[in-house]
Amino acid sequence: MAERFDAIVVGAGPAGSAAALTLARKKFSVLLVERGRAPGAKNMFGGRIYAWPLFDLVPDWAKDCPVERLVTQERMAFLTENAALGITFDSPNLAEGKAASFTALRPRFDAWLAKKAEEAGAMLITGIRVDDLWREGGRVKGVTVGADDRVAADVVVIAEGATSTLVKKAGLKADLEPREVSVGVKETIELPAETIQERFSLGEKEGAAFVYAGYASLGLRGGGFLYTNKASLSLGLVVSSEDLARKKLEVQDVQTKFRLHPAVQKLVKGGKLVEYSAHLVPELGRRMMPQLAGEGVLVAGDSAGFLINNGYTFRGVDLAMASGMAAGDAVEAARAAGGMTAANLAAYEGFLRARNVLTDLEAFSRTPLFLKNERLFDVYPRLVIDLAERIYRVDGTARDRLVDAVLKEANASGVSKLTLMMDLLKGARSM
Repeated sequence: MAERFDAIVVGAGPAGSAAALTLARKKFSVLLVERGRAPGAKNMFGGRIYAWPLFDLVPDWAKDCPVERLVTQERMAFLTENAALGITFDSPNLAEGKAASFTALRPRFDAWLAKKAEEAGAMLITGIRVDDLWREGGRVKGVTVGADDRVAADVVVIAEGATSTLVKKAGLKADLEPREVSVGVKETIELPAETIQERFSLGEKEGAAFVYAGYASLGLRGGGFLYTNKASLSLGLVVSSEDLARKKLEVQDVQTKFRLHPAVQKLVKGGKLVEYSAHLVPELGRRMMPQLAGEGVLVAGDSAGFLINNGYTFRGVDLAMASGMAAGDAVEAARAAGGMTAANLAAYEGFLRARNVLTDLEAFSRTPLFLKNERLFDVYPRLVIDLAERIYRVDGTARDRLVDAVLKEANASGVSKLTLMMDLLKGARSM
């Protein structure tokens, strides 16, 4: 292995591989370091990818990308202990052009994207943990592996995930706080492809994406998801780490109750649980971002907090890939400007805006704080389901008009009309 590279990228997830691929195409010598035994081996991820960055990163991606199913169904469901109220949007337009999204299995997708980086000229090394940044004279000069081994580089791109230690060691951010992260868990449940297609009313290549709120997380701040793969389902939760600690609950117990809910059981019945994984998820988006550039260093993907959860969509992989490409562009611009100084690498922010990473994060910057409202995960899901029960229940008693039913359920919820209106207004402004 060469002792020096133009760039070292730490982490072969979507952000790291996108950065390595972009830099390699620009004729930089690139070392891509992954601590897992293979790209994607240590990663937990819900299972959905918005495809738009791939049209620039790998223009012919559809030829060999390990797509499970193209998402043509969007579903949202509110749960109480034994009931569910759902909303379904079903359209083939969801799978067309740059608006397409697809389900994927992370080990396959990450391996595919890392391979593209290798084919472009990057050197991929797996099973190696970067212990520290090599710093001299106040700037990053490379990385340290183990006690003594050093590899030099003009710039290091940190893309090692939400729990990155290198971001702190680079002096770009302090320790994570509990309020900044949630705990994500995912189960992979095998089901025959024909069963999935029949059960979810899907074509052979079509897929569905579900979002669950309310009893899915036992009323804790968070929610559930379900994605259809070719012959399996990705079922999981993202739950506030603060709430789990406060209620003294284990996330796997919450996940088990979610899986056993009658509305979920109808979908997973007969399946075989083949995988369980968990990790920390960035929670506050724009409000938890570290400093993105320093002397000889950039931060991309989850390490930078690039995740958007606006309650009805969850985005992370697309922002990771876009930030990796932006990092590659910023490094090229810095070299043209004279070197990898913090001032030159500050151009990274402009490239992030050009790809709408920071733009979208700023557009939804209020959402993480709005989603801290506990009523959204307990009171309001119960209110809408009780309202549906009142509307659809016909038992011979006098019936209420719709407006009267709404008012009665709002009063029964214990939430004042002013609080309800304020929450609606804040939701409309943030989501």
